[in-house]
Amino acid sequence: MFLRPLAALLAAAFAVPALAQDISTANLTETVRTLASDQFQGRAPGTVGEERTVGYLIGRLQALGLEPAGPNGEWTQPVPLLHTRLATPTALAFDRQGSATPLTLGTDIYVSSQQDKDVAAIADAPMVFVGYGVHAPERGWDDFKGVDLKGKVAVFLVNDPDFVATKGEDSFGKFGGRTMTYYGRWTYKFEEAARRGAIAALIVHDTDGAGYGWNVVKSPGGENYSLVVPPEKATSLALQGWISGEASTRLFASAGQDLAKLRIAARRKDFRPVDLGTGFRASIPVTHEVVRSQNVLARISGTDRADEVVMYGAHWDAYGEGKPDEKGRIYRAGANDDALGVAALIEIARGFKAAPPTDRTLLFAFWTAEERGLLGSEAYAQAPVYPVEKTVANLGIDILQTAGKSKDVILVGKGQGTLEDDLARVAAMQGRTISPESLPERGLFFRADHFSMAKRGVPVLLLMGIAGVSDLVEGGKEAGQKWVDDYTGRCYHQACDAWDESWNLAGAGQDIALFYTIGDELARSGKWPGWKSGSEFKALRDQTAAARK
Repeated sequence: MFLRPLAALLAAAFAVPALAQDISTANLTETVRTLASDQFQGRAPGTVGEERTVGYLIGRLQALGLEPAGPNGEWTQPVPLLHTRLATPTALAFDRQGSATPLTLGTDIYVSSQQDKDVAAIADAPMVFVGYGVHAPERGWDDFKGVDLKGKVAVFLVNDPDFVATKGEDSFGKFGGRTMTYYGRWTYKFEEAARRGAIAALIVHDTDGAGYGWNVVKSPGGENYSLVVPPEKATSLALQGWISGEASTRLFASAGQDLAKLRIAARRKDFRPVDLGTGFRASIPVTHEVVRSQNVLARISGTDRADEVVMYGAHWDAYGEGKPDEKGRIYRAGANDDALGVAALIEIARGFKAAPPTDRTLLFAFWTAEERGLLGSEAYAQAPVYPVEKTVANLGIDILQTAGKSKDVILVGKGQGTLEDDLARVAAMQGRTISPESLPERGLFFRADHFSMAKRGVPVLLLMGIAGVSDLVEGGKEAGQKWVDDYTGRCYHQACDAWDESWNLAGAGQDIALFYTIGDELARSGKWPGWKSGSEFKALRDQTAAARK
């Protein structure tokens, strides 16, 4: 069965690649059913499931006639991962003036490690509250004020300084309001603490600011993954994690501080870090191993501008084996997240191979370890096969709605880049509109593989079906909300995310056709999309402008 979602909708003035109208739901179905089958064991990095997945992808790409695009002409790019897991602590406490307050791991505090040491040890390191921990010169904001964090524990608030700011406060409107910027992400706060030499970083949890409850925070169970790096580049953080809201209130009160008042103070430009007069003590055994994983990279070489690259990306990994669900399923195989994204890339590649050659090179990246922290895409971004300054755009697909055709397409990261204008224009050619993501405060723009490229200034665009409520042709937004609630409430990251005969991939086909068309336009032109004024990534791209002249 072939979808032709554009044919009856296009105005004569628009020219759309014919193959964008021929997205095959049969092909998508076959790929997803295969990758989500028990044979692939949930596609966890470093397992037999990875070996089978990588072999399958290479076979499919070879059959389509693509070329290997990894280092040294290989199909894969090595991604060594450090896998750590904490055991039962022998010491874990706050200490104030010789009086220790024991902490219960998983209840009062949640931490993990990204160091390859047998014990995560911290000996009464001073704790310093740094507000939201934002250093943003382009916005005239610095929470640190030159404080020395070397060997200390940095304590942060989650989200941005203006997340709950009111008119008249210094931070009001400086960081997108309820729309999270990267400064609000916990990953940024850990990175900033490490850049400043802290020995640990702890974030005060609150459900509204984080976008999820404490149950989600502690769900990894002390397990963590990170990229393997040389010793001189290892993080300074022996531990990183969260303090529960209740434990945080007690911590600040015992230090003679009012957390509620400090939250308000942290929204002011003149905020200065506060020494809590409290030490943090920890001694936790750590098991660690290096897991050998791989990105799969393939290309269709361009003709006249072959050194300029249009990149499509999706992650092949899922969560592997887990506890049996109510149906006895043990593999969390990620049929939608993101076997369907992988199927979309293969289908897009099929279309391009059947079309006339493009001027620019098309790169198809199948990432590992997205579910472990965007690590496969980050490994590529740190050692790109193609220079980032000549990478035209990254078009990422991570979860598509499976409830049928929609009247709209969900935009993730409104106001970030000019590619959103292309998305709106091409969607209009399908007779569709743009709907911004429903909960921008949750920062989904920073939680998929495209973000690794955005951090290097590459313009990006993401399709993520759970980012908003689709206005479905059959059932409208009510039906769209039902699909989001059902998927996120039951199946997201669970064994329930399996292929289902009830899937209607007509809407997924529409979205895939959008990305095919946008990529086709970029690959057949000299157009360079960019970042919009106010984006935290614009300055990075501007620094390499000379390379694109």
